[in-house]
Amino acid sequence: MIKATICTCIAIMGFAWSHAQPKLQKQWETDTLQVPESVLLHQKTQTLYVSLIGSGNTSALDGNGSIAIVDLKGNIIQSRWAIGLDSPKGLGLYGDKLYVADMKTLVTLSMKDGQIIDRLEFPSAGMLNDVTVDQRGNVFVSDSKGGVIYQVTNGKPSVFLNNLRNPNGILADGTDFYFLDSGSLFQVDNQKKVTEIASGMQKSTDGLQRYGQGFLISCWAGAIYHVSKVGTVSLLLNTQSEKMNTADFTFDNKTQTMYLPTFFKKQVIAYKVE
Repeated sequence: MIKATICTCIAIMGFAWSHAQPKLQKQWETDTLQVPESVLLHQKTQTLYVSLIGSGNTSALDGNGSIAIVDLKGNIIQSRWAIGLDSPKGLGLYGDKLYVADMKTLVTLSMKDGQIIDRLEFPSAGMLNDVTVDQRGNVFVSDSKGGVIYQVTNGKPSVFLNNLRNPNGILADGTDFYFLDSGSLFQVDNQKKVTEIASGMQKSTDGLQRYGQGFLISCWAGAIYHVSKVGTVSLLLNTQSEKMNTADFTFDNKTQTMYLPTFFKKQVIAYKVE
């Protein structure tokens, strides 16, 4: 009886540990950046690429958008590494190309010098928002206002999913595909069957990254969530009282560090996830 009880306790402890809710510990914050919306970690150079909407209307076609480079200690290396953008949001990387969702255009930049290589127009798009690239180089971009997720293969666009509400964060992870829509997390299989994994988050779901076997999710209104592999939702951070937006972050699995753009607060903040 005693032996069985001990084994049961160990099993319960192991279950609790595997489902433990992570905590965020702030590490640093940058100096002022002009409305940072998305951050992407470039592992090779150990730097962060940050999309900056710039001054004015956050959906304007005004040429004020740019991409900055920040090091992993929060120092701004280049505030305008790439220019000539409008209101850039999500970023995706494949090889030596950086893909940028820029309102109605998917812009391709050279990682060598930040120069624009290509502009792929989506005339019917409401607002292109997030970008992800799968292991084969297929580029996916969400249209939040249009309710569509597009796929671009060899420079040719097609509709991947449609009739959605407000799709934003998207993630191609190996052979798996995930997306956020209005407070819920979904998985898409290779037959395009959509399955809801988790719900009940704030409607402005934005950034989406893997964390172990689960996920980290941000909501633009000011919230960070952890979703376990079984779909349990835990609130890790609520910044609404501070009026701090939590936009499209990136996460370094090696160092367990989240790099979070704060939009109108005009900073990127690093958090250790423990």
